[in-house]
Amino acid sequence: MQKKGSQVSKKIAISITIVLILIATAALPLVVKKDSTINLAILVFLYVTLSSSWNILGGYAGQTNLGHAAFFGLGALTTRLLWLSGRPFILSLLAGACVAVGFALLIGIPAFKLRGVYFSIGTLALAQILYITVGNVFPMITSLPTQALITYQLVPRYYLALVLALLTIGTAYLLVNSRLGLGMMAVREEEDAAESLGVSALQHKLLALSASAFFAGLAGGAFAYYHVGYYPQFPFTPVWTFDAVMIAYIGGTGTIVGPIIGGIFYVVVKELLALKLVELHLIVFGVLFILAVLFLPGGLVEVWSKIQTAFARRARGQEAQAALPRDTGI
Repeated sequence: MQKKGSQVSKKIAISITIVLILIATAALPLVVKKDSTINLAILVFLYVTLSSSWNILGGYAGQTNLGHAAFFGLGALTTRLLWLSGRPFILSLLAGACVAVGFALLIGIPAFKLRGVYFSIGTLALAQILYITVGNVFPMITSLPTQALITYQLVPRYYLALVLALLTIGTAYLLVNSRLGLGMMAVREEEDAAESLGVSALQHKLLALSASAFFAGLAGGAFAYYHVGYYPQFPFTPVWTFDAVMIAYIGGTGTIVGPIIGGIFYVVVKELLALKLVELHLIVFGVLFILAVLFLPGGLVEVWSKIQTAFARRARGQEAQAALPRDTGI
């Protein structure tokens, strides 16, 4: 009974903490007026969305996609083209996400015939083909028109990035705690065994791929809405894939909070390093990524879990020692 009560108290404390964090993030633009802080928060939300979307396929379904930038870039390209041509932004954003899903389904069936490292290399090759193609078709920089520049504000971009991050995290949570999520994780653990139990590996992998591409496309659309000017091929560069993978592994793949912790850690450390030595973050995060893969596959989430376990064991040891009968000297 006491253990059950402590679990309920823990859940209540977690819920209160989440509500307070949501209130704080929602009120941030109203309290903080520095554009640099708002820009930093927007980057955190974009990276959390991008990494969480990759985690659906890579972390829960076990399919290491190295072409995630293709979905991000398609969302950015489609949203930017439609929005600047006069279409409503929300419809343009959704269209970008749908185009990303359409491309994912187009390549999904042939790509999933490959397994392991061959699947990863295949997705990377497809993304690179798309990157080169977009660079040739759209060689000129895309910039906001004068009227859009006059009315440009950071606050709407902040709330868009925040909503997309919450939507991606919430969907990932609901998905992995459903029967579909259990099927995805069964495919991750052992595909042939899952098939023998009646779980369609292809169906679950395509579902994970579609959800991953959809939210990556939304992140790309938010990127297109946020940036004043950039080359259309830039969102297709492999760095967007590798950043998402790195954040997920540093934070902890196959977890909900891993991409959140990893995204915050990545953006903050990257900005701090950029102030002192340009591009040093590439070396630092490269080393961290190797160390995480080799020695800490659970990422920062695993570190926190080990710390909690150590404190819990120490507390139990102290309670057991206090319960022992004391020598009264009689």
